[in-house]
Amino acid sequence: MSPLSTDPEEWILQADNDIKTAEHQLSGNARFYAIFFCHLAVEKALKGLYFKKLNSAPPKTHNLLYLLKKIDIETSQEIREFLGNLQEAHITTRYPEEYASLQKEFFPERVEKTIKDAKDAIKWIKEKL
Repeated sequence: MSPLSTDPEEWILQADNDIKTAEHQLSGNARFYAIFFCHLAVEKALKGLYFKKLNSAPPKTHNLLYLLKKIDIETSQEIREFLGNLQEAHITTRYPEEYASLQKEFFPERVEKTIKDAKDAIKWIKEKL
């Protein structure tokens, strides 16, 4: 297993690619994967910020709010709420449930908003780098 990149820009590059994958998944038959990739993108962006601010490898976690707390950076209530909601939705997409139920829960408008909010969160993270 190769070591984690210590270059925050590499983490951001991959986050940008993951958000593009989320956009692509929106038009597919499994929209809930778009939520998974939104979470992955934001997680990578936060881990890049973690490297930048703390000069050490981020913990092996998928918990966005935990990463934000460890970075110890001021953020808006709106972003914290989004990260909490994305965290909750991510758990649903990571651990299988009934396919039809997932498709119904992650309807196109919800997924579109999540992608937009994830892009906004990543933009905010980039500004902090």
